[in-house]
Amino acid sequence: MGCLPLPLLFLAGFGLGWLIDGSTGALWGAGLGLVLGLLAMGWLVRAIRGRR
Repeated sequence: MGCLPLPLLFLAGFGLGWLIDGSTGALWGAGLGLVLGLLAMGWLVRAIRGRR
């Protein structure tokens, strides 16, 4: 459950980048989506563990 933001943001970044600038934009979008997904995953795991 904690890793769900990773594939969602990766694919969203890829798709948005592809729409904006083709294959180069898809690469940048996927990279940004990956970084944001990792950050969101860390935040989500920390939030879930903090409640216990």
